[in-house]
Amino acid sequence: MDDVHAVRKPRDSWWTVFLVDPVACRLTLLVADRTAITPNGLTGVSMALGVTAAISFALGQLAAGAALFYLSFMVDCTDGKIARLKGTGTPFGLWVDYMGDRIRVICCAAGLASGQYAVTGDVAYILLGAGVTVLDLFRYVNAPQMKRVREVVRENRAQREPAGEHLARQDPAGENRVPCDPGPAEVAAVLNEAAALIREASAQPHPGAHRVLRLYRRIGRFLGRHRVRPHLMSGIEFHAAVFVAAPLLGSWALLPVSTGAGALLLLNEIFLIYVLWLSTRTAPASPIPQRLPV
Repeated sequence: MDDVHAVRKPRDSWWTVFLVDPVACRLTLLVADRTAITPNGLTGVSMALGVTAAISFALGQLAAGAALFYLSFMVDCTDGKIARLKGTGTPFGLWVDYMGDRIRVICCAAGLASGQYAVTGDVAYILLGAGVTVLDLFRYVNAPQMKRVREVVRENRAQREPAGEHLARQDPAGENRVPCDPGPAEVAAVLNEAAALIREASAQPHPGAHRVLRLYRRIGRFLGRHRVRPHLMSGIEFHAAVFVAAPLLGSWALLPVSTGAGALLLLNEIFLIYVLWLSTRTAPASPIPQRLPV
C-alpha cells in the first residue's frame, strides 16, 4: 500500500482525497497484484460504468445513477495510479482518459436532463443538462489556452532580461509557490508566475494582486499539508455535486445544487482568469509579435 500511496498525485481535489482515494488505492493494490489489466482497460471500464450511470439517470433511477457515477470516477482514478505504479502509461492513454471523462459527463448530463424532463415536462432540466455540459467543456478548453498565455509571458520576459535573472526569480526554495496538482490545475503555474512577477515589481506594486495571492498561498500551504488543492469547487467537485450529491438527495435537489455548484465553478474560473490577467499586466511587453493562435 505504501507503493500505491507513493504514486498518488501530490495535490488533488478534496473530493478525491477524502472520498475517493481511500477506496481507489485499495482497488489499485488489488488490480496491480492480481490482474494484468492495463490503464486503458480500466479507462474502458470507467467509460462503461459512466454510460450505465447515464442510462440510469435517463430512466429516473437517481440513486443508482449516482452510485454508478461514483464507481466510474473511482475506477478512473485507479487507471492513472496503475500507469504510474507499473510504468505502463502512454501518451495515447492520456488522450483516452481525457476523452473518457468528457464522454461520461456529456452522457450523464444528457441522461439526467432527459430523464427528469420526461417525468416533469419542465424545460429547466434541459437547460440544466446544457449548462452542465457547457461549463465542463469551457473549463477544459480554457485551461490549455491559459497555459499558452503563460508560456508567451515567460518567453517575453526571458527576451527582456539578462541570462539567469529570470531563473533567479523563480523562488528555487519553493517557499512562495502554490502547491497544486497538474492537469486541469495547470493554472497553478500561472499563480506561481504571477506571484514571482508581483514580488519582483515592488517598485510598481499592485496592492490588490499582492493581497489576493498572499492569501491564496497561505490557504494553499495549509491544504497542501493534506494533499488538497486550494480549490473549493473545481471540475471534480462540480461533477460530484451534480451527479452524486444532488441525485442522492432527490429530484428536488437537482436544480438548486447543480446551479449553486455551477456558480462556484464559474467563480473559480473567473478568479484564475483574473490572476492570469494580473500576470500579463506585470509582464514586459513582447519585442516581437506574439504567437498566440487566434
